Amino acid sequence: MLMNRIETAVINSAPRRGLQHFYEVPLLARLGGRIAGGRALEAGCGSGQGTRLILDKFGAARVDAFDLDPVMVDRARRRLARYGPGRVRLAVGSVTDLRQAVGAQDASYDAVFEFGILHHVEDWRAALAEIARVLRPGGRFFFEDVTATALARPSYRLFDHPAEDRFTAGEFLAECGRHGLTVGERWATRVGGDYLFGVAERTEPGAGSLCPPG
Repeated sequence: MLMNRIETAVINSAPRRGLQHFYEVPLLARLGGRIAGGRALEAGCGSGQGTRLILDKFGAARVDAFDLDPVMVDRARRRLARYGPGRVRLAVGSVTDLRQAVGAQDASYDAVFEFGILHHVEDWRAALAEIARVLRPGGRFFFEDVTATALARPSYRLFDHPAEDRFTAGEFLAECGRHGLTVGERWATRVGGDYLFGVAERTEPGAGSLCPPG
């Protein structure tokens, strides 16, 4: 689901960029470390701020990034031009079909990142399955997202989100485990459970993940 104009303005604002740079990325780095020299995928790259941080702060050698909105991809292309095509590849596509989006093969990435994207995806369970598919064994999934708790608040009525099958933190982490994405203790919630941060490692389905109650 594409963001509406209000949410697009918020996401592209200086305060949002500052929050991501100075708080969210350091928290994810503490939970999951760097991926120096690795190949990364970013789902829902927007205007490219997250892609830049994956390169500069997490140390990725190369990032394939995509978004549903071609306007946002064009903005990202301008923001990331200095890195060159050898380090960044941008495309228009959906996280529920990574073969179509970026031609992603099985076990082809060292890390996958999503900064607040999956709560926009109607079939977020299929998205997690795709993320697990493209991660190599031992690869890491860095996630930051908005839970059903936050989406129920009046302030979020300004934005467009799927009305069905919204996830709690527990439901999200449990679904990760079902796809061989083991989180263990590497997760945290903020603002009364509104926001979920974590890092999962690609293992095998059924390997187990320590999850809170849904």
